[in-house]
Amino acid sequence: MITESHQIKARKVYFDFSESSVCWMPDDPLCSHIANGINMLLPAGEFWFCRVFNKTLPHISDEKLKQDVIGFVRQEAAHARAHEKVQDFLRENGYDIQEPLNRAHLVFNILLGDKPLGIPFLKGKKFDEYWLIFRVGVIAAIEHFTGTIGQWTLDSKSWDKADPAMADLFRWHLAEEVEHRCVAYDLFEHLLQQKLSFYVSRQIIMMGIFPLFIYFLVDFARSLGQQDTEHQQIQKLMRHGFFAFIREFEKTATKTDHLPTIKYLWKATLRWTSPKFNPLHEGDTEQALAYMSRSPAVQYFEKTALN
Repeated sequence: MITESHQIKARKVYFDFSESSVCWMPDDPLCSHIANGINMLLPAGEFWFCRVFNKTLPHISDEKLKQDVIGFVRQEAAHARAHEKVQDFLRENGYDIQEPLNRAHLVFNILLGDKPLGIPFLKGKKFDEYWLIFRVGVIAAIEHFTGTIGQWTLDSKSWDKADPAMADLFRWHLAEEVEHRCVAYDLFEHLLQQKLSFYVSRQIIMMGIFPLFIYFLVDFARSLGQQDTEHQQIQKLMRHGFFAFIREFEKTATKTDHLPTIKYLWKATLRWTSPKFNPLHEGDTEQALAYMSRSPAVQYFEKTALN
């Protein structure tokens, strides 16, 4: 758990994208499309997080952890709703996003739904229990990346010149990822209990999550970049192979510092492999809370409440 006294809570937020651009990172359509692609993955994924974690509540014997899980669920639901607004923003700007949304639905609602891999006859009390724990492990692995990227965002100044509404959306979201970075890991450990099984299971799960995470970043960015009529060089890049895309992204991200590189994420994955790994050491909660204390989206409601 983060601390014995810290309470994870959802915050009301307000975002106005009426003055925003699809390519919201200055002179960097590639990183903009990668970030925008995440908006198509997140709502389905985060609502799935909520459903899975709600199913674990009867199995949690630690009251502090249970309250952390409840706070986590409320934050993730708020994240999902906020990113749904960006989906509307993309549609309003002429982007067809239905195919990526269908793929996200397939992954989270079918393959990782209550029926394992969408197969109805894979069921039974014990099997359901194992499937629930496995899905918590998947969330813990994903949360390692969101927390890691969150801390990168808090440390970076590169978005200071980006579109303020879009930058605040991601900074607020990722600051809360840093705030609740321990919850999924702690829950997975609590449910699995046996230390060796916990260590081995999280390594096996990460072996699948890391490449899939990178694949979806590329796939969803491509679906947007192919529709970008303002940047012909981006349309050309989207026709290149997967590894050519990765090379161009690494070069661009290193130059602009608008997004963490694949190399950065790979180093975070290597830290996960340590038996001594704990997400508590992967981020700064006070730094995350400090950002939320000045986030325009958060302050909009807090100032309204004071008035």
